[in-house]
Amino acid sequence: MPFRSASVASLTIATVLATARAFSTPADPVPLVAHEWGTFTSIAGADGAAMQWSPQGGQSDLPCFVERSVFNVKGWLVGTVRMETPVLYFYAPRQVSVNVDVRFQQGLITEWFPHADQGGTPFGPWDGWIEWSQVLVSPSLPAQFPDERRGSHYYAARKTDAAPLQVGSQKERFLFYRGVGQFAPPVSATIADDGSATVWSPDGVPLGDVILFSNRGGTIAFSHRHASASRTVIAPPAVDDDVTALKRQLEQILVDNGLYRKEAEAMVATWTDSWFEAGTRVFYIAPRRTVDEILSLTITPRPTEVQRVFVGRIELVPSETREIVRRALVADDRSALAAYGRFLQPIGARAIEESGPSDRPQLAERLSAASASSSTPSSSCR
Repeated sequence: MPFRSASVASLTIATVLATARAFSTPADPVPLVAHEWGTFTSIAGADGAAMQWSPQGGQSDLPCFVERSVFNVKGWLVGTVRMETPVLYFYAPRQVSVNVDVRFQQGLITEWFPHADQGGTPFGPWDGWIEWSQVLVSPSLPAQFPDERRGSHYYAARKTDAAPLQVGSQKERFLFYRGVGQFAPPVSATIADDGSATVWSPDGVPLGDVILFSNRGGTIAFSHRHASASRTVIAPPAVDDDVTALKRQLEQILVDNGLYRKEAEAMVATWTDSWFEAGTRVFYIAPRRTVDEILSLTITPRPTEVQRVFVGRIELVPSETREIVRRALVADDRSALAAYGRFLQPIGARAIEESGPSDRPQLAERLSAASASSSTPSSSCR
């Protein structure tokens, strides 16, 4: 190519690049994909609305390197929803630095990793927040993450193809946080004496995928329904101990709602023990609009794609369970009551409501004593 032609070509390319920069703004998306999953856990009252409870109770399942708020240590936060383990993944073809801001309307952030700035107060309206600044996302970073070599659900979330990230000197596969909320979940549910469940959206939004699950003494029963209406009744599920089939159904539902396959597998692996523990519950996918309103997420620079898939978990309290707990309270059987863990207090409250007026004060006193240990988070971390 003659020198003059090469110069003209170089000048043309430079002009095009300069023009592109001139018309670009910080709001323009970068070649970055962000995917998030999490769980909203609540307990249904007699009318289907979420009950107040202390959702931080029980043994902590988190590694000690995860940071905790002072309110989490004290263990006295009472809310309607436990926001469990949202994890935020990033995918990028090359290194990029991002800032992440999460605003939790009617909620407080209680745990997180890597290190972040966070705030909010339980005195007055809850409006918690957390910010990660200068998060380095790089597919070339070595996947060398902290590991305490002891069992935790936390580690399963790493088994994806997301790019490693670094905040300061801390490295991880994702941004992690948890919290407690005082908002009304987007779905309500009740359970009848025959084991059927009525599930509905108070806002009239189509329900989508709904699963009714039961584990009674190790006997598993579940039923999956895709409801296009805002209200549905699910018959008592048939016994089916093939938990593997249920896991595959849940994974496919998560994929259908926007997660990558490995992300869906990681989420189900993270929560298998908890989701399928003894009890009766409904699972649903929280509407994206609700997630964005309750848990607003801002990523700068803006990714080309953001997916957020939150599973709603509603604990149901069948009449049989209420009667078992009532009898245990009458007998002051602490070992029997301890089996209900962090859900003991709200389940016991419903059982006491159905007891005779003269019995309620004593039963309430016994419930308070029995639930004291489960309402305070315990941890081996120093």
